[in-house]
Amino acid sequence: MKYNLGMQTVEAVYDNSGTQNPLIEALPGCLDVAQFERQIQCCPPPPQACQSMSMAERRQGLALLPTVFVPLPYMYYIYDSLYRMLQSSYYTLTSRERVTKINALFVSGSSGAGYGAQAQSGALLGTPGIGKTSTLKRCLMLMPQVVSHETYLGKAFYTKQVLWLHVECPSDASQKTMAYNIVRALDMAVGSNHLDYLLRAHAGSASAVATYIKTLCVTYNVGLLVVDEIQNVVATAQRTNRIKPLIRFLTELTNDTCTAVYFTGTTLAESVFQSEEYLRRRTRGPRLLPFKPDGAYRAFLGALWPYQYTPEQAVMTDKLANQIYDYSGGIPAYISKLLEEAQAQALMRGVDKIDGKMVAAAADYLAIQPPRELGTGTFLSDFRPPAEGAVEQPEGNPGPQGTEDTSRDTGPVKRLYAVPRGRKADQRDERDLLVAYKAGVLRELLLSQDMVEEVILC
Repeated sequence: MKYNLGMQTVEAVYDNSGTQNPLIEALPGCLDVAQFERQIQCCPPPPQACQSMSMAERRQGLALLPTVFVPLPYMYYIYDSLYRMLQSSYYTLTSRERVTKINALFVSGSSGAGYGAQAQSGALLGTPGIGKTSTLKRCLMLMPQVVSHETYLGKAFYTKQVLWLHVECPSDASQKTMAYNIVRALDMAVGSNHLDYLLRAHAGSASAVATYIKTLCVTYNVGLLVVDEIQNVVATAQRTNRIKPLIRFLTELTNDTCTAVYFTGTTLAESVFQSEEYLRRRTRGPRLLPFKPDGAYRAFLGALWPYQYTPEQAVMTDKLANQIYDYSGGIPAYISKLLEEAQAQALMRGVDKIDGKMVAAAADYLAIQPPRELGTGTFLSDFRPPAEGAVEQPEGNPGPQGTEDTSRDTGPVKRLYAVPRGRKADQRDERDLLVAYKAGVLRELLLSQDMVEEVILC
C-alpha cells in the first residue's frame, strides 16, 4: 500500500525486515534528497502574458506569491534529524515493554529501570522569518500522522501508532496548559475526546495530569513531539519561575515514554537553554541565521523573480538585488514580502515594473526592520546541498546529536549588508604617519623628513 501524506490515518504496511518490531516496520521509508525536494516544494506556474492580464488578475496573482516554497539545503538536514529521532523512539521499546511501561507509571516509586535507552531530543532555533515552522510542518506532512495496526505475523495486533504531534508552547509556560495542548493535538490526530474527559475530571494536581499524558503517549505509541514557539518561555521566565517545571515535565515525558521531543523557536530561547547543563545537552541542534549577500541569496531571489505580475518584468540587476537584501536583511520571509509589496506599490501607482523606488516604498510601507544582532549560528548560505545517498553536515554546525557547534563561541553576529554602510574612508597622503606605519615604512619616512636622527623600534 502507498502511504498517504498529511494528517491521516493509514493501515500499517510492514517492510518484512525481520526486526520483530511492528512499530519500526510500519514506518514509511526515508526519502532521498530528490524525492524530498520534489514533495515539499510549491511552485505555482509563473505569469506568462502579463500584458493581457486585468488588474484583478494581477492582484490575484500577487496573492499566490506567499504560497511559493523554495527548498533550501538546510531543510533536508532537518527532515533527516526528525526521521532519525522518530526511529530512535520506536527502537527503545518493544510493544511488550510499552505495556509494562503503562503499568510502571501507576506503581508508586517505580523508576522504570531496565527499559530501553532514552529517546533523542533536539532543538531548531533561528532568526524570525527564516521559515522554521513551515519547514517543520512540511517535513512532518511527508509522513502519515497515524498508522493503524490490526494484525502482525498472523496474529491480532490492534493498536494505533501516532508518529508525531505538533503543539505550540503556551505563552504562560504552564505545565498544565502544555499538557492540554498535547491532549488536544492527540484528539485531533486519532479522533478521540480525551481532553473533554480531562476537563470534566477537574484534575487539580499537575502531577496527575502529567501521568495521564504519559499514559496516553505510551498507549498511542507517540514517537515524536514537536514543541513550537519555545521562545514564549523567555518572557515568562523573567516574571515567574514556571519555566523549570515546564521543561522538567517535557524531560520526564521523554524519559518515561521514550517519546522524542524537538523544540523550535527563535534565538531568544537560547538564553534559557544555556542556563542549565541538562538543557544544553537536550537542545543541541542547528541555529539558523539569514542568507549572506552571496550566490545562495541570489539563487533564492532568482526562484521568486519570475513571479512578477506588473505589465513589464524587471531585470534582476546587482543594484536591485543588493537593495532588496539590505532592506530584508537576507531573511526569506522579508524577501518574499518585499517582492510582493513592491509589485503592489507599482500597480497602485501605475508604474509598469518594479524598481528601486518601488522597493523602497514597499520597505517603508511594511516597516521592515531586520534585527541588528543575529545571535550565533550558521548562515543559510553555509549549508551545502547533501550528497545523494549521504547526509553531510555543514562545517561548524552538526545536527541535533552531533558534536558541539564551535561557531557559537564567537559571540553574536551583526547583521550583514550587501552595500557597506558608513562614510567612505578619507584618502590619506602616502606621507601620513598612519599609512607609513601600516606599510611598514615609518622609520624610512621619519629619516627622510629629518624628523629624527635615529629610530629604535622595539
